[in-house]
Amino acid sequence: MVEGTRRQPWWRHPVVVLVLAYLAGAIPFSNLMSKRRRGVDLRTVGSGTVSGTSLYEVAGFGALAVSGICDILKGAVGPALAGRDRPALQAAACAAAVAGHDWSPFLGGAGGRGISPAIGALGAAAPSGSAILLGGMTVGRLTGETALGSLAADAVLVPVLARTDGRRGALAATGVVATMLAKRLAGNAPAPADDRARTYVNRLFYDRDSSEKVAKEKAPA
Repeated sequence: MVEGTRRQPWWRHPVVVLVLAYLAGAIPFSNLMSKRRRGVDLRTVGSGTVSGTSLYEVAGFGALAVSGICDILKGAVGPALAGRDRPALQAAACAAAVAGHDWSPFLGGAGGRGISPAIGALGAAAPSGSAILLGGMTVGRLTGETALGSLAADAVLVPVLARTDGRRGALAATGVVATMLAKRLAGNAPAPADDRARTYVNRLFYDRDSSEKVAKEKAPA
């Protein structure tokens, strides 16, 4: 029997699962929290990325914690509906959840980098993958290069989950990694025509258009 062809409740129909995964992923909790706490649209500050890092800089740790939990939970919606008995659909739902976060229709196509919803998506599909992403992000923050830590986690995610969770884990990992890397390379604006190669390399490794860190001025307390 072809995967997913047996009769399912309407809410487990592949189209419904993917649409719900995308729409749940697209809810911009970080931006909603930033607007509620500080009246700031995260698209208008810093790099314009609607992410936990931007939210922390604007509204602090409390807002980040609440939003982060919501972003993780929303990533699990689609993969949980798909179920582990349909690994290909579950992997597609993982990718859809991250894509919704990265290119949210509620933000005119803007969004974050997808790490939090990816943690939630893998929590439903292959929990060891969530630990890998959390570990990479934590090491990156401790060393001052979150982007490199996350990239290292992405690099090992597929082979590790293929070993621990088989085909289902490999598919789920491929779905989230491919989507997150696509967002890193796409950035928040088109790459300059005269320096595309260097820009894409910097985006891949440092998640920004330059390899140099941008010094951020802190407002007086």
